[in-house]
Amino acid sequence: MLAYGELVAFDRMAADARLAPDLSRRAVLSEMAAREITNYCRLADRLTELGADPETVMRPYVRAVSDYHAQTEPADWLEGLTKAYVGDGIADDFTREVAAVLVAPDRDLILDVLHDSRHADFAADELRAAIAADPKVANRLSMWARRLVGEGISQAMRVAAERPSLASLLATGGNDVQALLKRLTTAHTARMGAVGLNN
Repeated sequence: MLAYGELVAFDRMAADARLAPDLSRRAVLSEMAAREITNYCRLADRLTELGADPETVMRPYVRAVSDYHAQTEPADWLEGLTKAYVGDGIADDFTREVAAVLVAPDRDLILDVLHDSRHADFAADELRAAIAADPKVANRLSMWARRLVGEGISQAMRVAAERPSLASLLATGGNDVQALLKRLTTAHTARMGAVGLNN
């Protein structure tokens, strides 16, 4: 799931870089895209070490991830940043929940390839600056962020329902769906407030 997510994130960030208002921001997003493809390669190599064919084991997650991105195509630079900040943030939170019930070295690899703080910090700084320059933009981006989260949680629950092995893996950590959703929602609310978006 994470390997396919990293592959798609590379494609998406490379495309989003073209929406950047200037070359320096385009370069930052392009650098982030390069990290995504590096992370994909690390995960694909680990899957191969475990005796799995990366394409085969990623295939069950293609539809849910593709549907999420098809339903949440950003219309402009700020929507793209919000998607990177909010959408990737909640996806990372969900993946951390999965990683918490794994053992090393897989847990450590997964935690290492999740988006580092530079990614979130860049998006957060850009969003704060945009809201400071035009406070009315906060309402539009808040609505967009709610849509992203709703679609993200919907697809995550769909994946868990379609992949009993993932649901049972999460359950080994003593998780239930309601507790998991509460943790994801709490983290999302804090993330929104940190950049001046309304939950």
